[in-house]
Amino acid sequence: MSMTIRNFIGGEWKSAKGGGHFDSFNPANVNELLATVPRSGREDVDLAVAAARESFLLWRRMPAPRRGEILYRAAELLLRQKEGLGELVTREMGKVLPEGLGDVQEAIDIAYYMAGEGRRLQGETVPSELPDKDCKSVREPLGAVALITPWNFPIAIPAWKIFASLICGNTVVLKPSSSTPACATVLVEVLGQAGIPAGVVNLVHGAGEEAGEYLATHPDINAVSFTGSVAAGERLEGLLGKMHRPLATEMGGKNAIIIMDDADLQLALEGVLWGGFGTSGQRCTAASRVVVHEKVHDRFVVMLVEAAKRLRLGDGLKRETDVGPVVNEQQLNKVLGYIRTGRDEGAELVTGGQQVTAGECARGYFIAPTVFVDVTSSMRIAREEIFGPVVSVIKCSSLDEALEIVNGVPFGLVSSIYSRNVNLTARAERDLQTGIVYINASTIGAEVHLPFGGWKHSGSGHPEAGGRGGALDFYSRVKVIYRDFSGRLQRAQIDK
Repeated sequence: MSMTIRNFIGGEWKSAKGGGHFDSFNPANVNELLATVPRSGREDVDLAVAAARESFLLWRRMPAPRRGEILYRAAELLLRQKEGLGELVTREMGKVLPEGLGDVQEAIDIAYYMAGEGRRLQGETVPSELPDKDCKSVREPLGAVALITPWNFPIAIPAWKIFASLICGNTVVLKPSSSTPACATVLVEVLGQAGIPAGVVNLVHGAGEEAGEYLATHPDINAVSFTGSVAAGERLEGLLGKMHRPLATEMGGKNAIIIMDDADLQLALEGVLWGGFGTSGQRCTAASRVVVHEKVHDRFVVMLVEAAKRLRLGDGLKRETDVGPVVNEQQLNKVLGYIRTGRDEGAELVTGGQQVTAGECARGYFIAPTVFVDVTSSMRIAREEIFGPVVSVIKCSSLDEALEIVNGVPFGLVSSIYSRNVNLTARAERDLQTGIVYINASTIGAEVHLPFGGWKHSGSGHPEAGGRGGALDFYSRVKVIYRDFSGRLQRAQIDK
C-alpha cells in the first residue's frame, strides 16, 4: 500500500505550493509504488526556512538537558518501531533487511548519544593572567541549519545531522534525497511524536536542483550540512564560500583494503565481501579497491571469485538474500557504464559484470557482484567512485607500494589493512591518508561516538557524528567570555 506524503513545515503537513509530485518505487520491484511525494519549489523552501527562523529563539533558550530529553524519547520511539522502519528502508532503498535494521539502529544510537550530550555541552574555564578576572568559553547554536541528505542511509544520515543540530540548539530544514522520501518522512513523524516544538524540524521534499540548492543558498539559512556526490558538494563549496556560510560536506570515497602476505586470508575475504558488496557497494565507505600482496594474490583472487559467485541476489526482505538491488535505473546505468569502462581499459573481468534479469530479479535493478583483476592505479575503475557492487583487485609487492596505491587517489575517507605483523599495521595507521583506518577489519563499521569524515575530496568542514572534533564542533560555535570584577581597568599583556 503506497503512502501520500507531504512536507512538514511549522508543525503542519502541507502539500507543495506548485501542486507537482513525483513517485517513489521499490528498486527490487519497480511495479511497487511506495509513495507519492510533493515536488517542492522555492515558495515551499521559503516557508520552511521562515518556520525554522521563527522557532529558533524559543528552541535555543530551552535548556540543553530538556532538549536531550526529547531526543531520548525519539530514541525510545525509534527502538519500538525498529522492525517496521527497517522494512521500509529495505523496500525503499533496496538494502537487505539486516542492513535496513542496522540503518535504524544507527539512528537510535545517535539519538541516545546526542541526548546525553545535552548535559555535556561544555566549553572550558581557564585562569586569567590578571587578578580578579575569570575567563571561559561556551557553546552557542548557529541558527537555522539546512540539512541535505542522500538515499543510501535514508534514516541514519538524516538522524546524524538532525540530532546533533538539535542538541546544540539549532532549528533545521531537512531536504532528503528524492529517491528515499518515505524514510525521511517517517523519521520526522517520530520526532513529532517525541515532542519537538512546531517549526524546530521542517521537511521539504524535492529535487536537488529545484529545492536543495535554493535551500542551501537561502539568505536566512545560517549553515549547511551536505552528504552526497562530489560534483554537488564542490558546487556548494563554491557557492557558500562566497557567502562565508559554514558548510560541512561528506562526498564519498575510493576506499581500499590492503591484504599483506601474512594476513588471515579467510578473515580478509569476509571483510572484502562485506566492504565490496554490502549495500550493493552503495556506501561511501565501500571497499571498491583491494590491494593484495603478490605472494598471496592468485590464491586470494580464487577465493574471492568463488565467494562472489555464491552471493545470492534478490529482494532484501527475503532471509536468504545476500545482495539487493541498486537504488534506481540511473544508478544501474552508471555502474554498468563503469563496468564497460573497466573492460575497455584492459582490466580482466573474472566474475559478474552484467545486469541480472532472471527470476525474482526481473522486476528490479540488480547487478551481479563484479570482480576485476589486472587493474592498474591509473584506470578509472581504480580512481573514481562507482557506488555499485564492483571490486578492483590491484597487485602490490610491499607495504610501501600498497600505501602509494591507496593514497594515490583524490579521495581519503576510509582504508583498511589485514596483517598479523603489528609493526606493519602501526606503519599503515600512521601513513594511510584517510580520515578512518581499520586494522584487520573491513572499511565498514564506524561507531557514532567518534567523528566520521574523510580527507581530500572526501569532505570538508567538520566530520559527522562524535562529540568534540566531530558534529558538535560544526553545529555550535564558541563564544569566549571575560569577566573583570576588579573595579579598575586591567590590560592583558601590558599590566603585570
